[in-house]
Amino acid sequence: MKKPVDFAEKLFGVPFDSLDELTKKVARHIAERKHIARNTAKELDTKTTFGQRAADAVAAFGGSWTFITLFAVILVVWVGLNSFILVKYGNIFDPYPYILLNLFLSMLAAIQAPIILMSQNRQAEKDRLNAEHDYEVNLKAELEIMMLHDKMDLLRERQWEELLVIQKEQLKLLADLMEKKIVAE
Repeated sequence: MKKPVDFAEKLFGVPFDSLDELTKKVARHIAERKHIARNTAKELDTKTTFGQRAADAVAAFGGSWTFITLFAVILVVWVGLNSFILVKYGNIFDPYPYILLNLFLSMLAAIQAPIILMSQNRQAEKDRLNAEHDYEVNLKAELEIMMLHDKMDLLRERQWEELLVIQKEQLKLLADLMEKKIVAE
């Protein structure tokens, strides 16, 4: 089994120690003939905290049609209830321009925005890790293809050498046959 140091020199043309960590990891995987692909989603899901899962759930619900529909229904009910109380009793609990409703909406936005940002930051971290993994897999695939090309070139050279040897033998046999024919005549 070859060492990662050998692959670094051969494939990258630089010493192993001068490679970045991802490239070193790929060189080790090639040297050990181990696969590098893995399920990054499972890795990330096992490391999530309760707060991260809650932020993801709030962001998923806050960005859904269910939330928008529920929110629209609550606004219509709020305005309708105020109008009904005004008509029925001549008084309302939240006079126009609906200051109390605006307060609730502001509080909802103040709480929901940072939670959604936390979820987006976590998604950005997932995307970064997926991009790193894609780089590792692509680099290993590229290097494996280069090594396959080298092997194919080596096989082709050997075949050419064998064909040249066979051709020389055939030419020698033809020359011998020609000599025998000339001598026989």
